Amino acid sequence: MIETASGTHRPFRRGSRRAPAVLAALALAAFAAAAPRKGPDGCTVIGAGRLATTDGSIITSHSDCCSECRVLVVPAAVHAQGETAPVHWGMVYFGPQDERAGKPLGDFGTVIGRIPQVERTYAYFHTGYSQMNEHQLAIGESTCSQKAELDVTWVEGVTAQIMTVEQAQVFALERCRTARDAVKLIGALMEEYGFLPSAGGSEALCLADPKELWTMEMFSVGPGWTRASRRPGVIWAARRVPDDHVVAYANYVRIREIDPKSPDVLLSPNWMSEAVERGWYDPKSGRPFIWQEAYAPPITEGSLNRLWLIYSTLAPSLKPWPKRTLGGPSEPGTMASQGIEGAAFYPFSVRPEKKIGVRDVIAFQRSTFEGTVYDMTLDPGWLVPGPDGRMVKSPLASPFAPPDLNRLLRIVSHRPVAREGYGMVAQVRSGRPDAVGGVYWLYLDNPYVSTYVPIYAGTRDVAPAYKTYDIRTFSEDSARWQVDFVEKLLHLRFQDAVKDLRAARDPLEEEFFGRQKAVEDEAAALAAKDADAAAVYLTKLTAERMDRIVHMYKDLRNLLLSKYSGDIY
Repeated sequence: MIETASGTHRPFRRGSRRAPAVLAALALAAFAAAAPRKGPDGCTVIGAGRLATTDGSIITSHSDCCSECRVLVVPAAVHAQGETAPVHWGMVYFGPQDERAGKPLGDFGTVIGRIPQVERTYAYFHTGYSQMNEHQLAIGESTCSQKAELDVTWVEGVTAQIMTVEQAQVFALERCRTARDAVKLIGALMEEYGFLPSAGGSEALCLADPKELWTMEMFSVGPGWTRASRRPGVIWAARRVPDDHVVAYANYVRIREIDPKSPDVLLSPNWMSEAVERGWYDPKSGRPFIWQEAYAPPITEGSLNRLWLIYSTLAPSLKPWPKRTLGGPSEPGTMASQGIEGAAFYPFSVRPEKKIGVRDVIAFQRSTFEGTVYDMTLDPGWLVPGPDGRMVKSPLASPFAPPDLNRLLRIVSHRPVAREGYGMVAQVRSGRPDAVGGVYWLYLDNPYVSTYVPIYAGTRDVAPAYKTYDIRTFSEDSARWQVDFVEKLLHLRFQDAVKDLRAARDPLEEEFFGRQKAVEDEAAALAAKDADAAAVYLTKLTAERMDRIVHMYKDLRNLLLSKYSGDIY
């Protein structure tokens, strides 16, 4: 079990006996709310080296991605000499007001440039932020903050930078087999063509292959850059994660001091000089160069709380972590009375005291900070009179209540780890054929509500429902809309409806994990004789599982409507 958190408390306010019915009506009305815009307070990434995991796999992950959650298997291809590859703007779309929403599957957006094509490209799984290829290269992404002077905004015909991180991820998945090579390629592309942020701010990647885990952090260079200047169009640094460590990103860069001579460090030529030229670092000062402080603004609580949760849970004895769990001593320096510890308090990575697996990462992704000062369901705004007249938590108490409801009840808002979007946990492993060794566990919408489905590297297609989503229009044929529908219906009576969700979802997930070894053994045996047969087996199995998930959410939707909609009258 992990400790989780949410909510700073305000003075007690008396509740109302009619509140549950009124709030349930508001919750049902919230069904129409669209997924939030992804921004610099969104994605959480957790990566683990092979000696830090229970099965020797290397793990990377990505939660709270974007609204473009459709999965398209892009096949490997052979290209003619002299071909060029398009560079797109609009792979990621954010909301119903965006004209790119609803674009056909396979339309990656406006072409804003081209680069030389390579002879052969690898198959990969395309989403808004593409995450794995056929050779077990997997990538997690987290948008971070950067100093305002570095910001770049796309203006057609004006902005020279054209390489977004999501486009660079695609090129890496198409062209690379290893994390180290992917870092080098992404760095070279952004130096040559300029890093263009699509979600605002800087970017961090966590790249995994069956042998190594790397992180890469990228800052843009501000307006006015041109390719003709021959100056790097990005400031980047990358660091290999120790094999026995876990690293976490919570929308804030993590690298501090850099040893440019280390074989486990890769850098852009301007990694320090940009800070010197801008007056952000003086080499004559005698102080070390701190990457994090040179290019990023101060860290915020929304990032600190996630770092605290992950690192204090995995390495509780490493240092005196801030005391933010409920039920502890109420003394100065504990709970909500303590100050903000700052980014420097958290190491780049930690050695977990117990090895972790995919399901541990899933538990973090689903965390709503239960039982800590960040737990929004414990806010006094949720208190209502109980049968004996004493104040009790309302059955409507939810960490995902619509913003208008939180404002109505004056709930102090804290972001949970779990949020809407889509995401995954990828495990890549040596000792297995690539088709079987690489598997990413995909969820849609909110990980707290969604069911994780395994997609193997050898899979050649997915169920139609996982290729269908338009944020502007509800569809019975869309897996994400089915999960989102259930999430909104939970607000009818959240505390009780969540139990129904788990009763329907958890046995399905247990089956997927319970059969993992048997499935992989069968697929590996097929692959040893006939790669096509293994691909057919994995593709059919994946589609069947996805269809089962969609049917489960439709049945759950009907149950929740029947069971709890009467509470609003």
